[in-house]
This record gives sequence, structure tokens and C-alpha cells, in this order.
Amino acid sequence: MMADEVVNFKVTIDGIPVEVAPGTTILNAARQIGGDIVPPAMCYYSKLEGSGGKCRTCLVKVSKGSEKDPRPMPKLVASCRTTVMDGMEVQNITSPEVVEARKGVVEILLINHPLDCPICDQAGECKLQDLGYEHGSESTRYEFERRTFERIDLGDKIQLHMNRCILCYRCVYVANQLTEEREHGILYRGDHSEISTHIEKALDHDFIGNVIDVCPVGALTDKTFRFKNRVWFTKPIDAHRDCPTCSGKVTLWYKGEEVLRVTGRKDDFGEVEDFICNTCRFDTKKTSDWVLEHPTDVEKESVIGANHYESFNLPPVIKENEKLQLANAEQLQRAERLK
Repeated sequence: MMADEVVNFKVTIDGIPVEVAPGTTILNAARQIGGDIVPPAMCYYSKLEGSGGKCRTCLVKVSKGSEKDPRPMPKLVASCRTTVMDGMEVQNITSPEVVEARKGVVEILLINHPLDCPICDQAGECKLQDLGYEHGSESTRYEFERRTFERIDLGDKIQLHMNRCILCYRCVYVANQLTEEREHGILYRGDHSEISTHIEKALDHDFIGNVIDVCPVGALTDKTFRFKNRVWFTKPIDAHRDCPTCSGKVTLWYKGEEVLRVTGRKDDFGEVEDFICNTCRFDTKKTSDWVLEHPTDVEKESVIGANHYESFNLPPVIKENEKLQLANAEQLQRAERLK
């Protein structure tokens, strides 16, 4: 064996073996297997350095530490922060202890979270909704007054709903690492913690719109899309353009011939493949600005799939529909009072 040859570790997760490189976390090892055994992750983001370890939804049970030391770990561990060892055995959905702990974590995340799903723009693609459905309780034991905040405009395109925030830190890491400008972060401590800007300074960097894409809940919303439509009534299409600032690879969200919003393309785990600039996100919402590729792949379990299609005809997408345009305008007018 050559001196620089890397020997992979053999790991078993919920009875399924996989070989991964040393230094791989349990979460990423599970992602290589895929399917239901992948722990949920609300704060971890593979493209953001330092992310993970905040939300605790990815807790797993290590029933065997390694071949050299087969003792189980005494407590549940965060899979996004725990690296694998050779011979390690991990339990996720096969462990009743993990399922019960995840239920408790979801209960904590929902303690202050308002029931905004009927009006929240994140509804239909919200990871907290998925967790609440899979692991949430039917009722709450919380008897105290929930904390509330006034909505804050972070510039002219982004609005912060701190009531919905679960303090995953993703948007803070985006501002630190993608824009290289630390203009917002976590203020105060404990249950008083909140995301805020320095004396409400606007976030105006050309890539700051990506805080919207990385937010797993509806705390950071696109003001150009707010209340315009429900996501399951739209049709996502992958498109690209020759952009001098970013990759120009995006997802266009159509209703009829109108582009209601533009987002970065996301992978199977809901993470953006390439961060996009504000020009692509906010200022290019005409079909003529883009080269359309194909309908975006949507999970069959997703509510978006109810109105989805696998192929599209370019003329119907571009053809104007005055009746639909009028209906969109009326729907937006009815929602104005919610702003």
C-alpha cells in the first residue's frame, strides 16, 4: 500500500453499510446512502463553514464506537458534528430513543414559532413544517407568553420575521463568508437571542439575497414575492443566463407566463448548488432574460409536485394570458392588507 493512499472507514447506519473517507461526519455518510435514514438538518449547510450543531434535529445514537473501541457513546450525538470511525454503528430511525429525542427538539423549536403557515411564503417548502408533521406533538405544553418581534426591513428587498426564526445561524454565515461583511448576527443570549443588524443597518451586498435561500423557515422573505402566490400553484423551471457576477444558474417560479420569483437551484438536501447575485434574483423576471432548460426536479412527496409536470412546451409558457394576469393582480390586491 502506498504511503499516501487513503483507507476508507466502514460505517453502518440503520443496518446499511457504507464506506466513507476519514473525517466524514455521520450526517454526510448517511447522505451518501440516501433515503429515509438521512437525519434532518435545519442548521447544517455543507457549503457554509462552521455551520451545524445549533438545532439538534440531527441527533443519532452511536451503538458501537469503532472496531478498536466497540463501546456505545453514552449520549445521543449531533450527526452533523460527529465524525465517523472505522467499524462505527449508528442508529437513526431504527432507534426509539432518537425518535423520542427528535420529538422533543421539534417541540422546543415550535415553542415560540407562530402558526403563520396559512400566510407564510415559506409554506410548502418549509423544513420545519416537515419536521412538525413527522415528529411534532398534537398540542403544546407551553403555558407562557410567546416572544414577539416587529418585522424589520433589511434593505429594500428582504424582510426579517424574527417571530419565525429558529436561530440556525445560516444567514449569519452567508453574510460572513459570501459577502465578507459582518453586518448582522445574533444579539443577546438565551431566550432573548435574536437575529438583527447593527443598529438596523441595511444588508445591501450584491450576494446578500442568498440569506433568503438558506433560511429553513420563513424568517427571511423576498419582499418582491411576498403574498403574491402559494408555492404549490407555481411551476419551477431551471434556467440560466450569461451573468458577469455569478453562475447565472437559477430556478424560475412561473404562474402562467409570469415569473413570480427567482431562486438558486437546490440539491436533494435543499442546499443551494451555486449562490446567485441580487441582479439575477430580483431584477431579471422576464422570460426573455433567460434561457429555459427544463422543469425543476421535484420530490414526489412535495406539495409542489401536485401542480408539477415533467416536460413543457415553450409557447404556452411564454404566451400571454390576460385572464390569468388579472386573477394574479386581484389575488395580490387581496393580500396587501397582510403586509
